[in-house]
This record gives sequence, structure tokens and C-alpha cells, in this order.
Amino acid sequence: MRVALFSDIHGKILLPFKLVDLYQKQTGNAVDFILQCGDMGAYPNIENLDKATIKHAQYDRDELGFHDDFTKINPDIQAFLNQLNINMICVRGNHEDHDFLDELEKKNFQNSLFPIDVYEKVFVCKSGLKQELKTENETLTFVGIGRIGDRKGRSEKRFVQDYEKKEIRKLLKTKDNFDILITHDKDNSGEENYGMPEIRNILDHVIFHYHFYGHTGEPFKQETDCNGITQSIKIKELEFNASGILEKGCMIILTKENGELSIEVVDQKLTNTMTKYNWKDQ
Repeated sequence: MRVALFSDIHGKILLPFKLVDLYQKQTGNAVDFILQCGDMGAYPNIENLDKATIKHAQYDRDELGFHDDFTKINPDIQAFLNQLNINMICVRGNHEDHDFLDELEKKNFQNSLFPIDVYEKVFVCKSGLKQELKTENETLTFVGIGRIGDRKGRSEKRFVQDYEKKEIRKLLKTKDNFDILITHDKDNSGEENYGMPEIRNILDHVIFHYHFYGHTGEPFKQETDCNGITQSIKIKELEFNASGILEKGCMIILTKENGELSIEVVDQKLTNTMTKYNWKDQ
């Protein structure tokens, strides 16, 4: 099983799919799923944009990619996604239309994840619930935790909600081990005075082989978590820099073969093929 991982895409919903298609063609290695660490920019209604997205969208229409390309059928995009035949599973970030996502989550109360787009290729997984991805030979187990933490007791929907904290606390009682944890925020063990304490609690009490996150704006980095077990990986945001290219560590391939996990940081020679100026035409 191969899984491609990305973090903050901010409306460029189609870009991870295009990068996976490019990766498959250039390497000959099939990818089975995409996992995404939040800040999808899932805004179906422009009236509901947050202040940061409004600011960036004035200069970059890509910020509105979910609204433009994934709320009504575009035959070319539909044909491409159907041919690719890969689903992207995301956690919530802090830059989403949470009212829209809340409504979909309530409608899908019996399921651990739910589709959010017109093509039913983009899914959001509920925070704190056990998830499985399966191929013919492998099963990948993971947990997602969306939104961000807050040390000031605020309850706006960009912050982790009480019902999600309840599910996360339930997970602390499990005796299961998991392959990966995907989150938007990082844990709160650093010196930056931000992060989510619930993530720290989970990493201290539940065994995960890998933890992937985004949000912070830091460069790509891989380190052993302070629990001494988990490999913690900050995925670089899927953003074009001033030169119009994607930066190192914006695309990770996780492979599970014969029960063993390994990762590949996709080479920039591949990702540089997709620039700010040509990626929609690729």
C-alpha cells in the first residue's frame, strides 16, 4: 500500500491529485490513497470566507479552488478524477467553512468519515475515531485530529470542540497500536506557546508509528517524538514560494509492505514540474 500525504492546500484541492498522477507516471509506483493534514480551504460559499482567506484570495484565485472546481461538476475534472480513482481523506484545519462541514458531519453521524465534494473524492474524517484503509494485501490504521488548539478557552469553530475532545479521551483507553496519526495542529510541548494539548496526551498514551502534521509554517522536518517511539513529521505546506515552486517536504509517500512502514520524501525534481503558473494546465 502506498499513501501520499500533504498538508495545508488552501483551496488547491486538485493539486494533490495532479501530483499523485505525476508521481505514478514518473515512478511507475501506484498510489492507493491520499491523506491531507487540514486547511483544505473547503469554502463552498464565498460569503463564508474567513479574513485570512479573503485577504489571500484577492491576489490568488487558487484559494477559492474548492468553490470553483469541487461544488459543481466540471466534466474535465470529473474525467481526470475518475480515471485516477483515488480518494483524498482530510482532517479539518482552521481555515474551513466549519458550518458547512458540521452539517455534513451530522448527516453522516453513523460514519467515521464523510464526502464533502460533488465528485465524492474528498472526505473528512472525524476527530478521535479509529480509521482503516485497506488494499488487497495491507491494512493501514490511523486516527485523525482536526482543527487547532487554544490556550485561552475560546470556543470558535476553528478550535477543537468539546465533542471531539470527548472522542479523543475515549481513545486514551484503547490498547490498540496504530500506524499513523494525522493532525492539523502540532502538540503543545514546544516553546512556541501554541499547539494542542490533546495531541500531546494521545502521543503519550497511545502508540503511533508516525505522526504527520502541518499548520505551523515551519520547514519540513522529521524527528523522534519525546515519547521515544513515534516518528514526528512536519509536512511542508503545499504552497508555492516566491519563485513559484513547491518547497522540500511538501509531498510524502508512506509505504506499508509486509506490515512494515517506510516513508519517501518526494524529490523536488518531480514536484518542481508543477509550478504556480502551469499546474492547472498539467
